[in-house]
Amino acid sequence: MGIRETTFYEGGPHIGDLIFNILLGFTVICLPLTVGAVVRALWLRYKITDRRISVSGGWQGRERTDVVYAEVVKIVKVARGVGLWGDIVVTLRDKSRLEMRAMPRYREVYDYIAERAADKTGVPIEAIKTR
Repeated sequence: MGIRETTFYEGGPHIGDLIFNILLGFTVICLPLTVGAVVRALWLRYKITDRRISVSGGWQGRERTDVVYAEVVKIVKVARGVGLWGDIVVTLRDKSRLEMRAMPRYREVYDYIAERAADKTGVPIEAIKTR
C-alpha cells in the first residue's frame, strides 16, 4: 500500500498561451513561437501534489521530471499574458532549474510550492520566494 498524495494542480499550459501565439503566428517572424506553443499544448503536462512536482513533456510527452520539495532552494514567477498565466522557475539544491511555462493559476501554484518547500527544508518562506 503506497503513500497517498493530494493533487493541488494537474493539467497542461494555459490555453491563452496557445491562442496568443497562434495569433502571433500570422506574422512569419513569430512562427517559431507558435510552433513552441502548439507543442506545449499537445504534450506538456504539470502535476503539483503535496509531495512533489512532476512535469511530463518532450516528444509526445515521453519525458518526465519529478522534484521533491526538499530539493527546492528558490522559486521565481514571471507574469505572462497580462497576468492570466505565468512562468515559474524552480531552482534545486544542485543548481539545476525546472521551468514551468504558461502555468495557469501561477500565483496559487507559486505560493503552494513555496509553502511546501519551506516546510520540507526548514528555510523561511521569504528566502525561497524571489519575485
